[in-house]
This record gives sequence, structure tokens and C-alpha cells, in this order.
Amino acid sequence: MSLPAPNPWIAAITPYEPGRARLASGRTPIKLSANENPHGPSPAAIAMIRAHAHGIHRYPDGAATSLRAKIGFVHALEPDRIVCGTGSDELLQLLPLIYCRRGDSVVHVRHGFMVYPIAARRAGAEPIAAPDRDYVADVDSILAAVRADTRIVFLANPNNPTGTMISRAEVRRLHAGLRSDIILVIDQAYAEYCDAPDPDGGLELARTMPNVVVTRTFSKIYGLGGLRVGWATGPAAIVAELNRVRAPFPIASVSLAAAEAALADQEWVARCREANARERARLVAAIEALAPQGLGAVPSAANFVLMTCPETGPLAAETLKAGFEADGILVRHLPKQGLPHGLRITVGTAEENDQAIASLRRQAG
Repeated sequence: MSLPAPNPWIAAITPYEPGRARLASGRTPIKLSANENPHGPSPAAIAMIRAHAHGIHRYPDGAATSLRAKIGFVHALEPDRIVCGTGSDELLQLLPLIYCRRGDSVVHVRHGFMVYPIAARRAGAEPIAAPDRDYVADVDSILAAVRADTRIVFLANPNNPTGTMISRAEVRRLHAGLRSDIILVIDQAYAEYCDAPDPDGGLELARTMPNVVVTRTFSKIYGLGGLRVGWATGPAAIVAELNRVRAPFPIASVSLAAAEAALADQEWVARCREANARERARLVAAIEALAPQGLGAVPSAANFVLMTCPETGPLAAETLKAGFEADGILVRHLPKQGLPHGLRITVGTAEENDQAIASLRRQAG
């Protein structure tokens, strides 16, 4: 008797593993494992969630018309060239399904977001990891990895999990080096943690070029990770294809209302950005003070820091991770992303960082 069988390329997918949210002991942790905004969403967004709870028996606006108009206003974009999804993840996953054929290739940075190879393999495409240089995306390596069958290049900028960022000039050089039939997808999930509204020029490229898509999310600085709201912008033709295949109602009505309120409260966004920069510097300084013992902090433009550790000994990444957990703190160990010597630590509140720094110093002796 034959049984249902998945497509063979699906078996090659390593499922995405989110940052842990619970300690083995069951007590409430200090969660520094998922790059969330520790200050939460704008109070205006919380109030909007409460105000819209009574209407959850109605289907939402599947086109997110009002939210797209507000995104367009904030970022000087045409609303018709914006598409919203269930987090930016949904849109990142759809692009290879639309544009890749079985056996095509998708290029991404070696130490990049785990969703990129998953998205490629879902479409039957081959993910190709381009080496970076000192944890920074290397434009020359990316261009060298491109093949005749490459359809998409994914670039996270700032990058997750390294936190590094390439300049506007390097992004333009990357785009200029790609064939016109390759889509450059610039994942700006952490862009709001930078001081400039379009820190790498990705939005400008998406406005003017026929093969550039930018994705953003409300899960990071806006603090709405639990509501799953993301968006993308790019050429009208690509946005039309995303609208053709996206879910009919990708975002709940409460989530749409909360995202609009969060977007309107740019004062809250600025406060979170300033707090993150201040606390990130303090976390980096604490790590760098332990450089003689083999620890290092990769320069970060995001809301987390990649700490590099010795390969063995009491300060090895896996050992430190266990020590943090013993102190009630969750961080992210990254062996599946080619960083067995790395711990990604989300920048928490001042109080959370106090405890994380104290734990690190205790373990370092």
C-alpha cells in the first residue's frame, strides 16, 4: 500500500527554531533570545487592541487598505505598491514560490536569517550561502555565488544574527552587479533601530528599480511580534504577484488596528530606539571588558549583540548559555547558523541588562 509522500525537496528543510521562551525549571525567564522589544508596544497600540476586541467576529480587510495608506505616508511610498502579510516572514516565503522553478537557486549570506534557506527549499530551489567577511555581508562573495539559475538574492540589513550592516553604497553595488531578472530582497526588519529612515537606501531602490523588494515588520521596534504584521514594497508587477498568492485575510483586524496605532506613535519608536542604543553600548562594553578571556562583541546596528566565545573551556558558548539559564536568562546559541561559538543576546531593559551582565561577570570569574 502506498502512502502520501511529500515532495523530496521538503525533506531537506531544517525546521525553523524560534528563540526559547521557557526555562526548564518553569519559572519566568528574562527572555533575551528572540530580539523582541523589551519595552513592548506603544500604549496607543495596546489601547487600540482593547478597543477592537469586540469586532473579532468580523473578517478583517484582507487588503489592509488603511494600514497601507499610513505606511505609505510615513515612508513616502505609494500605497498601491505595498503589500501586507502575516509578518514579513509570509512575504519572504512567497517570493521563491512565485519566482523560482524546481532546481533554481536562491543566494543568501552564510550567517543569515534561517527563513531564507527554508523559503528556497519550499519552492524546490537550492539555497546557496555566500561567505561573509568578519560577520559582515560581502558583496563580492554574494555576486560570485550567483549562478545562471539564480532567481532571488536575500540580504538582511542589518543582518540577523550578526547585527552587522553594509552601507548604502555597497547595497547599490550589489544591485548593480545582479542581472535584471534576479530579485534583490532587502530585509529591513531592524531598520527602525538605525538613525536614518532608510538607512541603506533600500526603500529608494524599491521605488525606482524593477527588481528590488524591501520587507519590514511590526515585530521588532514596534513590539507587535505576537500579532504578526509585516509588509513589503517594490515594483507594481511584483506586488501584484504577491497579492495574487497571499492569504485572503493575512492579518487579523485587531492586529491591523494595533499596527496603525503603533505606526502613528513615532515618539514611542524614537524612545525605544534611544533606549536600545544606550543599553546596547552598555552590553557591548561589558562583553569587551572580558576580551582578555576570549569574549568579543560583533558591532551591531540592531537590538541584539552577537557575542563570540572561545571554542572550549568555561566561557565556551554552550557553557555560557547554560550558565545564563541557571541565572534565569535565555539567550540564543547559534550552531545551526554556522556559529557554534556565538551567543546572540537581545538588548533588554536596563534592569534585564544589569542581570545579564552580572551573570556574564559571575561566569567569567
